[in-house]
Amino acid sequence: MFKRVFRSGCLVRTAHVILTWITTLVLFLHNTDLRRCQERGDLFAPLVFSALVLLSVLLYFTVSLMDPGFVLSDSNTERASVDRDEELEKMIPEEQSSLKQRRCGFCFLLQPMRAKHCRVCQRCVRRFDHHCPWIDNCVGERNHRWFLLYLCVQLAVLSWGLQTAWSGVVFAGTWQQWLTQNGFLFAAIGVTGVFSVVVLLLLCIHLYLASVNTTTWEFMSRHRIGYLKHCDSEENPFDRGVVCNLWDFFCVCGTVAWERIYSRRTNGTV
Repeated sequence: MFKRVFRSGCLVRTAHVILTWITTLVLFLHNTDLRRCQERGDLFAPLVFSALVLLSVLLYFTVSLMDPGFVLSDSNTERASVDRDEELEKMIPEEQSSLKQRRCGFCFLLQPMRAKHCRVCQRCVRRFDHHCPWIDNCVGERNHRWFLLYLCVQLAVLSWGLQTAWSGVVFAGTWQQWLTQNGFLFAAIGVTGVFSVVVLLLLCIHLYLASVNTTTWEFMSRHRIGYLKHCDSEENPFDRGVVCNLWDFFCVCGTVAWERIYSRRTNGTV
């Protein structure tokens, strides 16, 4: 029973929410900048901070619960069969007869290019980036931009929370009094400080990956990926330039036929 609960992500998501709101409560209960603004009747900063915290939690659940881009499963229903046929027709270019889809060795589905099977989710994911244990979900074609947006909002909240916690630290006559008055604040500083560094690193990495149109999986394992291992170390058949890459990443929704882009680039056409 406990294994099923943990696999469902319930414990991870509950821990995230509890840690977020406990840290927020500590910041408001101590004599921090936010508390002083409240006491002066200036509610703008406390309301904006609370709204950012709420937005970060909502984005967390959005990224955690949404479909990351699972490959359509085989189905006996007529509608699913039609969708499957249309999907395969769009994926495989007619002019590139040598370009074939690989059949997954785990779920036995035909994998579109840039898809990978996730052993945790037990599904194939389009434009697979990585499986994130903190959101208990894959990051793929459909939720990667939302994951990056979540990191931006989370970094803003953590940075503001770190500054707020530090503003509440007070001096005392003895070490015991000092620890009694600042213990919870230092716990909040530790939590926000560690997560700020982690989120900042993740944000920088994923902004770079988006700017060159690659994924964590492709970046780390290109020597083992069939459509990349013959390319030079600096060559990326999906790279269209920083501006176009970022535009496509943030503004273009829907399934992308990477086979067609790959075949045009490898054939030397634009």
